[in-house]
Amino acid sequence: MPTGAAPRLDWVDTAKGICIVLVVMMHATLGVEAAMGREGFMHWAVAFSKPFRMPDFFLLSGLFLSRVIDRPWRVYADKRVLHFAYFYVLWLVIQSAVKFSQVSDGTIVGFLQHLAVSMVEPFSTLWFVYLLAVFSVVTKLLRPVPGLVVLAAAALLQMAPIETGYLLIDEFCERWVFFLAGYLFADRIFRLAEFARTHVAASLAGLGIWAVINGGLAFTPASFLGATTLAELPGISLLLGLAGAAAIVVIGVLLTRARVAEPLRYAGSKSIAIYLTFFLPMAFTRLLLTRYEVISDPGIVAAIVTLVAVLFPLLCERLVRGTRFGFLYERPSWARLTPKTGQEPPLSPPAEQPKIDLSRALRSHRGEAAA
Repeated sequence: MPTGAAPRLDWVDTAKGICIVLVVMMHATLGVEAAMGREGFMHWAVAFSKPFRMPDFFLLSGLFLSRVIDRPWRVYADKRVLHFAYFYVLWLVIQSAVKFSQVSDGTIVGFLQHLAVSMVEPFSTLWFVYLLAVFSVVTKLLRPVPGLVVLAAAALLQMAPIETGYLLIDEFCERWVFFLAGYLFADRIFRLAEFARTHVAASLAGLGIWAVINGGLAFTPASFLGATTLAELPGISLLLGLAGAAAIVVIGVLLTRARVAEPLRYAGSKSIAIYLTFFLPMAFTRLLLTRYEVISDPGIVAAIVTLVAVLFPLLCERLVRGTRFGFLYERPSWARLTPKTGQEPPLSPPAEQPKIDLSRALRSHRGEAAA
């Protein structure tokens, strides 16, 4: 493997690729099973990944926050707030237009009311993009507070039985701790990645132990404290989320090291395009395969729907890149507070230097730190 920083950072995109595929797979599988009235083999993969699927996505989203958190609000807001707000509003309109009759009762007034409500209560799958902007604002505001104090408060929120019925509040309490962990422990995450790169056997052994524990807790039913499995119990869900996020980091490194991760790496580098677009090909393919019963096995149907829902957005992004429709996946200049720059200025290395030069790694990371 080359000794430069860029190849080592491929694992970040590979890990994001794993995350986005797991997210699409979950939506595709549950939708297919609901339509066909029975479960398939993909159901077990969805259940296994539930404890860490979103925690890892948020952890990776916070990994490069240190690049901008100490900059002036104008610069920070452009890169970490307006960036996500732009895509949220744009795709809110697109998704809502596609679902016009469902969200508006068939009237323009109803449609406008829906859009207004969606400004304060995230709509559909776009809640993830919305929360990234919220997390960025709250984390910046709390920058003067010691990080471990903020992290402890976020952990308490995650473990508390908070169910207000408002998606924004509930998901904030459930997910913020993982975003903070990615930000506060970035140097340790890079150390873990370097360890996995140089200690393959030990990493594989650790992954085996993790898989057994995660699977055992995720597949064991529970009926107390509001949990349906042991993995959902307070405290356990937090630990499994963090452990699973670390496992995906290790898996991303090992796959990249083995040079078999290019499809996942590419998907990860375009993960926001997949996340914004997958709903449409997923719904169309699911409807086509389930209505006409082309295939009877729900597991195979779910796998096909997942594949189409991942590949179609990648094709769309490639087709519109550099055209007048490029605004669908890249912010135009009028939607920026600061000019787009090609390279980030140098950052000081962490106090305790990891084996991977975090400063150089951050400067080398391709693109913005979007999920």
